[in-house]
Amino acid sequence: MAKFLDTSGVSFYLQKLVNGASEKLILISPYLKISDRLKQSITERDLLKIDIRLIYGKTEIDLSENNWLKSLKSVRTSFCQNLHAKCYLNEKEAIITSMNLYDFSQVNNNEMGIYVNKAEDVELYSEIYTEAMRLVRVSDEIKISVTQVPKIIQPTKPQQIQSNNSGVCIRCGSEIKLNPMVPYCNNCYKSWKKFSNEEYEEKVCHICAKENKSSLIKPTCYECYKANKSKLEFPLLKG
Repeated sequence: MAKFLDTSGVSFYLQKLVNGASEKLILISPYLKISDRLKQSITERDLLKIDIRLIYGKTEIDLSENNWLKSLKSVRTSFCQNLHAKCYLNEKEAIITSMNLYDFSQVNNNEMGIYVNKAEDVELYSEIYTEAMRLVRVSDEIKISVTQVPKIIQPTKPQQIQSNNSGVCIRCGSEIKLNPMVPYCNNCYKSWKKFSNEEYEEKVCHICAKENKSSLIKPTCYECYKANKSKLEFPLLKG
């Protein structure tokens, strides 16, 4: 049976819906500006390689959202003309609501919504799912190509060990202690630890901070590895 949700209820069940997706996640909202907390949950679902669809329809995607979306591998983003609906669903549950995905709505607005569990109301869930998939079909898929330039210094050639002993996190690019054995900042390491895939592809070289297909087991570009392999301990040299 459908359940009525107030503002806090919509936020709670939306977070639960995203975290509970194991096969499919569809997020339909006119404004594609997503709160940091939901971004983290969507990123975790992306690591599981489930089918994620983001449908929007009002404004162009700004650079910060673009940069985040391009980092995801299982998310498909589409533009739907004249979209005003807000509907969020996974393979087991759905929410129809007045709430957009951006932060302001979740903090300051008075929202309402209806929560539907597929196991309790198969017919209603099926109707919502059918309409959501219709919107997916009539939407134009957008190829994410514009990225935000990271706010980090890009050296022109491989870095030797610096006197300040600093490197960068291979996922977010923030400055951390130089150590190829531990190439993540604390927050990114916690996110990586949930799946512990040593070969999961990250974004930048730990030493020179240039764009690079890095990973826990290969945290630097080849040039930085060659320049520093006799001075630093690297995962592939361990033991």
